[in-house]
Amino acid sequence: MGIPELISSRSPRVAAARRLARRNFRGKERRFIAEGPQAVREAAEHRGGDGEPTLIELFATVEAAERYADIIDAAHAAGARVQLADGDVLADVSQTVTPQGLIGVCRFLDSPFQDILAAKPKLVAVLANVRDPGNAGTVLRCADAAGADAVVLTDASVDLYNPKSVRASVGSLFHLPVAVGVPVEQAVRGLRDAGVRILAADGAGDDDLDDELDAGTMGGPTAWVFGNEAWGLPEETRALADAVIRVPIHGKAESLNLATAAAVCLYASARAQRPRRTGG
Repeated sequence: MGIPELISSRSPRVAAARRLARRNFRGKERRFIAEGPQAVREAAEHRGGDGEPTLIELFATVEAAERYADIIDAAHAAGARVQLADGDVLADVSQTVTPQGLIGVCRFLDSPFQDILAAKPKLVAVLANVRDPGNAGTVLRCADAAGADAVVLTDASVDLYNPKSVRASVGSLFHLPVAVGVPVEQAVRGLRDAGVRILAADGAGDDDLDDELDAGTMGGPTAWVFGNEAWGLPEETRALADAVIRVPIHGKAESLNLATAAAVCLYASARAQRPRRTGG
């Protein structure tokens, strides 16, 4: 299948893609931007719960189209409209200083919270009042790497489809279910009713992560609640949890940032839930 000639920066389709940098337009159109080969490749292979392809349109420079011919083929196979554009057009649409030559327009892909509960999750990350998009995307990536079953962004958290969140997830956005806009009380109540233990991660927690691991209490279904990096979890959110856990600081560091603490907690749960290996 051939690729049409270079698109003009004045094209209505370019203007529509450019507007997706703004949250209100993303919400209205239920579309977002994915940039770079990794994210676009994942988008081309992803399908929503309705079976429809996630990738709708792809803008590519001539160089990127040649270098990533497999991604162009995958986009065509997904039914996406593929369009060549020069570097200036991509820079106009991109939210990065140095665009990587591929920009995809994608359909929203968040999952209903009830669908996540119905799947009987064993490990969930709940982002409560996480406002920094880079942190949100990185925690999503950590959850994916740790084998979590889902991520929940509460109604007070950053937009999942913020370009910085999408980039920071490095494609993990397309790998696991994510629910958005769920009030924290509803998230905790729903998960607890589904048999999931709720652990709040807080540097001032009463319980130590090492002690929890040593006690063997972390092997069951678990949801970790992570708060804002600057001020942590409010008392009312801490009170919702079954336990408030701190990551021990064995050295002289003042604290861990949100994404690092989330990685430690999620991997601790993943290890505790994994069957022990026996010698052969």
